[in-house]
Amino acid sequence: MRRARRARGLTVGLVLAAALLAVSCVALSVGDLDVPLRDVIGALTGAADPGVHFIVIELRLPRVLLGLLVGAAFGLSGALFQALLRNPLASPDVIGISQGAAAAAVMASLGFAVSGIALSAAALAGALLSAAAIHALARRGHVSGARFVLVGVGIGAALSSITSYLLTRSQVAEAQNALLWLTGSLNGSTLAQVWPLLGALLVLLPLTAVAARDLEALRLGEDTAAGLGTPVARSRLALLGCAVALAGVATAAAGPVAFVAFVCAPIARRLAPASGAALVPAALTGALLVTVADFAAQHLLWSSQFPVGVVTSLIGAPYLLWLLARANRTGRLG
Repeated sequence: MRRARRARGLTVGLVLAAALLAVSCVALSVGDLDVPLRDVIGALTGAADPGVHFIVIELRLPRVLLGLLVGAAFGLSGALFQALLRNPLASPDVIGISQGAAAAAVMASLGFAVSGIALSAAALAGALLSAAAIHALARRGHVSGARFVLVGVGIGAALSSITSYLLTRSQVAEAQNALLWLTGSLNGSTLAQVWPLLGALLVLLPLTAVAARDLEALRLGEDTAAGLGTPVARSRLALLGCAVALAGVATAAAGPVAFVAFVCAPIARRLAPASGAALVPAALTGALLVTVADFAAQHLLWSSQFPVGVVTSLIGAPYLLWLLARANRTGRLG
């Protein structure tokens, strides 16, 4: 039985990776000027002519890479939050983490004309500060998942109000740029945006892998985990820190792309039900979701290019309504 579960988990991972590769190739190939797949491969291997190389490597590859990394970070962050707090609403874009990153980034951009790496650092700091505030207010002896979510929703609403106030005090052009970022967009992506996020993930992913060794015990409840010898407080804090940092660096790179973290974990758990928190499938699902959504935003929705956050919202909002309706029927969230 255990071997069959591992085989299914491995199969799901391979299928998701293959789908991700296929969608990425299509995204590199299709555009205002279509590039045949053999020329895409030639550009990636350095064998294409300069014109194809410019289109594929300079124009399209940064956008695809940024979408992959942002989606993986959001998917993994959402899976960590939902598994740790044992609540399907525990997602960084629902409980105020993304709102904290957005408020800090807008404040830094509009108030101090910050951009580039400094703006990303401001977004990450905002995510960490909002998470610290939620944790402090929700903590009463121990951290309850439902209390964490409710406090997070309240703080997220307050931070959104701050962001809206800052936008009303800014110039029209500045507000338009900020609103585009707040929607979650990969438009105009460059390799300069990819490298900082890639570097952050190279640090965070190993840390998450180490911290996640205690996750399955924590999913059984604090008392049970403590009985199994798990250092509950330290493990919980490490996992929360990783989840917040993943959401923060992803938000810093592309803005708060809505509902990716929220929907990826349940999809991954359905695909691989015996994989526990399904962290790897959730990360792959997030990368695939953002890549497909961005392709749809560019080529499939009317004649205009929409921010990727518009498409992910169209996917996530109905799921949130269904989840709330289901919770109302059953009397619980989950």
